[in-house]
Amino acid sequence: SSQGLLRSDSIPEVGEDAAATVSMAETLSEEERDELRKELAKVEEEIQTLSQVLAAKERHLAEIKRKLGINSLQELKQNITKSWQDVTSTTAYKRTSETLSQAGQKASAAFSSVGSVITKKFEDVRNSPTFKSFEEKVENFKSKVGGGKPAGGDFGEVLNSAANASATETIAEQTEEETH
Repeated sequence: SSQGLLRSDSIPEVGEDAAATVSMAETLSEEERDELRKELAKVEEEIQTLSQVLAAKERHLAEIKRKLGINSLQELKQNITKSWQDVTSTTAYKRTSETLSQAGQKASAAFSSVGSVITKKFEDVRNSPTFKSFEEKVENFKSKVGGGKPAGGDFGEVLNSAANASATETIAEQTEEETH
């Protein structure tokens, strides 16, 4: 009649109807109540013993770690490393990584082709009649203001020379105004 933890009758859960608990207690014989009290005391004693054993094991673990020089920071690093290894070995991570890699390759190819298109457009603009006309005007301006080099330098040089010439003109004008 001592079935202990293998009893098949239900034990009321916390918050279950109090009337059900009272009616169950009323149906127990005095002998069953004594047996349950003994079992209750035994389980409480086992829990206390297990708690003491666990505390002793935890102290022993801390002592071993101290002797090995393992501190909390090292333990945390090891746990993070282990967790990361666990995550990276999952199928979901591998699939996601592959998908992102493919997406990155596609994006890189797209940016590369966009760059090629922009370069081609700049070449088209540079070869256009409007740009050629503008370039000629800048070269003429340069030759009138700066003299020095013959026309036909590259566009960057022409713009720099034009900017320098413009700055020189402004300084000359300011000097004339001050002398007058």
